[in-house]
Amino acid sequence: MFVPMLFAAADKPHVSLAAEEIFVVGGMPITNSMLLGILGYSLTIWLLVYVSRSVLKGKMNKFTIGVQWLFEGLLHTAEDVIGKKDIARRLAPLCITMFFLIVINYWLGILPFVGEAIKYDGRPLFRSLDADLNLTFALAIISMITAQIYAIKVHGVFGNVQRYLKNPIKDPTGAFEGILEFIAEFSRGTALSLRLFGNVFAGEVLLLMVGYLSGFASPLALPAFMAFEIFMGLIQGYVFFMLSIVFVGLAVTDHGHEPNNAHS
Repeated sequence: MFVPMLFAAADKPHVSLAAEEIFVVGGMPITNSMLLGILGYSLTIWLLVYVSRSVLKGKMNKFTIGVQWLFEGLLHTAEDVIGKKDIARRLAPLCITMFFLIVINYWLGILPFVGEAIKYDGRPLFRSLDADLNLTFALAIISMITAQIYAIKVHGVFGNVQRYLKNPIKDPTGAFEGILEFIAEFSRGTALSLRLFGNVFAGEVLLLMVGYLSGFASPLALPAFMAFEIFMGLIQGYVFFMLSIVFVGLAVTDHGHEPNNAHS
């Protein structure tokens, strides 16, 4: 298992902030994060489909029970945070799917064949999809757009606009708060994506440097750090899930006016 690490430890570490192009298919560049991401997406889809079918057929085992327990725990968390059970139950599947996608790709990123172990044309052939800004920004955009959709459903189109635009003469304080809220919408999305990317990228660099500095003793040094990264994968997935739920909760909160229930 750790043979690739031994060879990786002997080479100079290669650190790239961006995902690197491996080859081109039909004019579209294929990066090392996309190659590993295909496996990550496949495992995520298989996991959710397998567990859902097992639950429906009543064929339960320890694995499906564990995943179901985790799903129900995240669902209850969404209900508690948002405070509106109907919205939470419609929103939870999306956020929980993102949780599993992040965790699975995070764990794939710490496997021995990822990074310096296998190279193609001098570049690592595989890289964690979570360590690609394209994915983290895409997930953050999905979260922020979802928050706006549910805000419109609860407050209505004009009610949602009034969260940001208020009469500065009649309500100067509210107008100022609206500007801050508008800016916050963009800062939340940016922070959500950069926080995930930064933590995943830092974890990959940590494993790379431990393997490099420990040399041929890396099989003894790396397991403890890999176990820590497995735990961190769960934490990063949960934090992203939690922040996405919180942002939707903020969007549907009644800010001084009755929500438009006709749109809920």
